[in-house]
Amino acid sequence: MTEQRPHFSTFRQRLLARERMLGTFLKLPTTQVIEILGPIGYDFVVIDQEHAPLDRNTTDMMIFAARVSNIAPIVRVGDFSDANILSVLDCGAVGIMVPHVTTVEKAQAIARSCRYARGARGFAGLTRASNWGSVGGVRHMALQDQQVTCIAMIEDFEAVDRAADIAGIDGIDALFVGRGDLTASFGDDPDADAKVAELTAKAAAAARQADVPLMLLPTSRTDFAFVKELGASAMLVSSDHGFIRSAASAALKDYSD
Repeated sequence: MTEQRPHFSTFRQRLLARERMLGTFLKLPTTQVIEILGPIGYDFVVIDQEHAPLDRNTTDMMIFAARVSNIAPIVRVGDFSDANILSVLDCGAVGIMVPHVTTVEKAQAIARSCRYARGARGFAGLTRASNWGSVGGVRHMALQDQQVTCIAMIEDFEAVDRAADIAGIDGIDALFVGRGDLTASFGDDPDADAKVAELTAKAAAAARQADVPLMLLPTSRTDFAFVKELGASAMLVSSDHGFIRSAASAALKDYSD
């Protein structure tokens, strides 16, 4: 077992301090994967409502498991409505990641949904986020505004062009560059990788200009060096699907002789 990590509630503080943190995407509707990842030492998980069959109840249980395992639970929301963001935050997520943030207006809307002060988050006093009312309402709201992280995903051509403006919105805590969607946008272009690298560097420069952290998903050791050079501090490594596939493939190869 690895040494004790900082408490999951310090994720935003650590992110803003540019501490190196490693996480992974979760797509399987189960808590057991999170319980396994906890002792291994991952800092955070991104519970993926966008690309996985995760309903409100399942998301709630996965957030609970992450908190118990001392892993910061972030939810990539498929529905970025005020109601869904409120639900995952009241369930105890310490942050949201929002796909396809292409406009300043969308960035402003999701930032407001995450905040009580200068925001529009609805109040509930008896939730997991408030430790079931163990702190007073005013204290709860102040703590949540300090601890909840709002991450905008930059994964469209027009978003890259507007990345500096999006990053500059009050309440946007970090940019995550979604290179998968950017790559898909180029179709079968043989120069897609080089073009996406150029777009990623442009978005990274926008994050530096706005003084917000950069998040990326490295795909190899070589790519890890590239994203570090761009300034990424919090990184996502594969996913539960990816871990299962790679381990199962390796085992099959090892025992097929």
